[in-house]
Amino acid sequence: MNVKEIRDMSNEELSKEVVSLKEELYNLRFAQATGSLENPARMRDIKKTIARIKTVQTERANAKDAQ
Repeated sequence: MNVKEIRDMSNEELSKEVVSLKEELYNLRFAQATGSLENPARMRDIKKTIARIKTVQTERANAKDAQ
């Protein structure tokens, strides 16, 4: 998911996406611990996507406060 797609989403959609990604990250960590993780790079991608979403949420909150 790139930044343009994230910026096009509403605040509610972003919150739901973060919850979904955190759940997926949890499942991947569990798979890694059991040794059945097939694509370890997916964990990094999910973490970066969560960070991007949180950055956009913070930007929106700061823009709202500045007005």
